[in-house]
Amino acid sequence: MTDELPTITEFSELVGLLGDDVYVRWSKGPEADAATTSRDSLTGVELPGLSASPLQLEPWWDDRSQELWVARRLYDYRHLRDLRGPHVRAWVLRGEEVGRGPDNEPLVRCTEPLAWVSDELLGACEALVAAQRSPEWGPLDRSGSAGSDRSGGTDRSGGSDRSGGTDRSGGTDRSGGMDRSDGV
Repeated sequence: MTDELPTITEFSELVGLLGDDVYVRWSKGPEADAATTSRDSLTGVELPGLSASPLQLEPWWDDRSQELWVARRLYDYRHLRDLRGPHVRAWVLRGEEVGRGPDNEPLVRCTEPLAWVSDELLGACEALVAAQRSPEWGPLDRSGSAGSDRSGGTDRSGGSDRSGGTDRSGGTDRSGGMDRSDGV
């Protein structure tokens, strides 16, 4: 199944998949995830689904760039490849939300693996986010790696969120859309 997945190489391909049941996940892929669910890394509690980041456009995004929307969704968890190992990749899935995780992220049951995301597209995502030149923006990395989580593991802006006091996570999973306790 995994080898048969197409690989998305262009923003237009990814933007074409945007929808309310489409998610991006960082893991070893659909085959590795098929028989498991995510776990809360703080408590070890098994969660009812897989942590994932939604690719649905939010109404407040208005007519802003769809490419920037998907770029930021992928950029948030780019550190997971280094943290979890070389076989961890971004992939897109259609899923059914079965709950919310401890970071208010969607927990999903994969109904259809759609595609891998190419390294080239990930690089283009990084470049597009960097071009925004926001000093408060960075990946959601709790590991304290240099150049990533600038706030010591809470939020990326030193204690205040970028949205003026509302939920900074926007419903995304700070664990990177994958089980943080599996040591991947």
